Amino acid sequence: MYEATTRNIRVLAEPFFVDSESRPEEHHFFWAYRIVVENQGEEAVQLISRYWHITDARGNVEEVRGPGVVGDQPTISPGESFSYESGCPLSTPSGIMRGHYNFQGENERDKFMVAIPAFSLDSDYEHGSVN
Repeated sequence: MYEATTRNIRVLAEPFFVDSESRPEEHHFFWAYRIVVENQGEEAVQLISRYWHITDARGNVEEVRGPGVVGDQPTISPGESFSYESGCPLSTPSGIMRGHYNFQGENERDKFMVAIPAFSLDSDYEHGSVN
């Protein structure tokens, strides 16, 4: 489990390789990841958008930006959490993901960035990991 906390927002990330969705002979490797976002602050916050920086074992980078996560822009009350699962394909047997979420506080002018911890995408098909 990987974790980072920014402005009382704790982000936990847990990646796992999905062998059944991967085709190594075709250079297609697939990971799923579970994210939990916990509001440890005093006010409700809304997750507005996401940014991912994905690097494969060859150093190729893909950047992904978009509104919310998995079709949702959740509001998370103090003491509450929001979790979701998503996935990431790569053409190499390992890589790394990192990124951030953009949040808005109860005051609509209070916009801030929350770090997503960097996490390693490793498979049994890699002889050494890049991370």
